[in-house]
Amino acid sequence: MKQFVRYTLILLIGIFVGFGITLERAVLAERTSTDTDATLPLVELQNFAEILSRIRSDYVEPVKDATLIEDAIHGMLAGLDPHSAYLNPEAYREVRVSTEGEFGGLGIEVTLENGFVKVITPIDDTPAAKAGVLSGDLIVRIDDTPVKGLSLADAVKLMRGKPGSDIKLSIVRSGDDSPREITVTRAIIKIHSVKNRTLEDGYGYIRISQFQANTGEALRKAIKKLKRANKDKLKGLVLDLRNNPGGVLNAAVAVSDAFIKSGKIVYTQGRVDDSKLNFNATPTDLLNNTPMVVLVNGGSASASEIVAGALQDQKRAIIMGTKTFGKGSVQTILPMKNGSALKITTARYYTPNGRSIQATGITPDVIVEPLKLPKIKKKKSPGVREADLAKHLENPNGKGDKKNKGPDKSIHDDYQLQEALNLLKGVNIVRAQSHHGA
Repeated sequence: MKQFVRYTLILLIGIFVGFGITLERAVLAERTSTDTDATLPLVELQNFAEILSRIRSDYVEPVKDATLIEDAIHGMLAGLDPHSAYLNPEAYREVRVSTEGEFGGLGIEVTLENGFVKVITPIDDTPAAKAGVLSGDLIVRIDDTPVKGLSLADAVKLMRGKPGSDIKLSIVRSGDDSPREITVTRAIIKIHSVKNRTLEDGYGYIRISQFQANTGEALRKAIKKLKRANKDKLKGLVLDLRNNPGGVLNAAVAVSDAFIKSGKIVYTQGRVDDSKLNFNATPTDLLNNTPMVVLVNGGSASASEIVAGALQDQKRAIIMGTKTFGKGSVQTILPMKNGSALKITTARYYTPNGRSIQATGITPDVIVEPLKLPKIKKKKSPGVREADLAKHLENPNGKGDKKNKGPDKSIHDDYQLQEALNLLKGVNIVRAQSHHGA
C-alpha cells in the first residue's frame, strides 16, 4: 500500500538534512523497489570493476571497499538531478522521523550551486530570517571552513549544532563588493505555517510560509477569523506565498481546493504507474468567488507553484510578483534491503492546463518587483484645526473614526503587498460597475 511521508528540508539538529536540502518539501511516495526486466550493462560494469580494482591497488592510501562503493552510489544519484540522492541507513531513519513540525537548526532552505551553498529562502520567524539571511545568498564559508569543494551533506553537517550555539556564515550577496559575515544562533524551530490579518476593512491577508500536513485546516480557520473580523463582508484576499519553499503535496491540494469549485488542481506524470496521480477540486469555495491576489517570487517553489498554477489556470486568482523557482518534480523514497533508501525523481507536476512547472516556474499575471517604499515624515500643519479650538464640539463617534481606520501600516513597507491591495480594490470597482451596467 502506498504510504506518504513528509520530507522536511530545514537545516535540522538531530534530524537528517544532508541530501535533499532542496526545495522539495512535498510528500514523498514510499514504495518497495521492484525488479526490472532490463538487461545489465555488462561492458560498463566490467569497466566499473576495473576502476575499483585500480583504486584499491594503486591509490596512495588504502580505502575500504564499502566506502568506495557508497561514494560511487552517491555520485550516480547526484549525476541524475539535484534532488535525487542516496540515503544511508542513519539518514533514512532521520527522514522517517522528520514529521513532527518542530526542528532544530537555522531555518533555511538551501541547495548546492557552483560549489557553494545557495539559500533558497529563510523560513519565517526562524534564526536565519531574524539574522538577516536572504533568498539568493551564497554561503561561501561556515565558521572557518570554506564551502567550496564540500558536498551539500558535509556543509549541512557543519551547520548543524546544539540549540543556543552560534554559527558564523560568510555570505556573498548580489550587489556586494565583498562577503559579509552573519552570525546565526541555532534554535529549536517551531513553524506555524499560516498567519492572517486584516489589511484594511474588508480586505484580508493570509501568509503561508510552508505547506505542512495541517496547513489546509489552518487555512480554513484563518479564513473564518478574517470573516468574523470583517463581519462576513470580505471583499478581497491576498494569499502570500513569497519565499514559501513548498511542502506536503496534500496540503497544497487542500489550499487550492479551498478556493476552486471544480476541475483539476494538479496531476503528475512519470514512468511507473504509482507516479501518475490526479487531484481534482471539490465543489466548495470558502470565499464564494471573492477576488484574490496571490503573491509569489523566486523563493516560491514546489507546492507553492502547484497552488499558484492551479489558481492561475482556473482563473480563480490573479498571480502577482516575480517568476517562481521552477521546482516541478516529484521524489519517491525506495527502501533498500540493507536499511538504506534511494530518493529518486519519479515524476513531474503539471498544472490543470498541462503546463510543467519544472525549470520554468510560474510567470505572474502581473509582474511587480519588490521595492522598499520610503517612509514619509509627517510635517506639522502651520494652521489650526477644529480640534485645536477651545470648547470645540466632540465627535459623537468618539475620538477617531474606527470604521475607517485606513490600511495596515505594515503594508507601506511592502510595495508588492500594497500593489496587491490596490489591485483587489480595482477589481471590486470593475465588478461593481459591471453589475450596475447589467
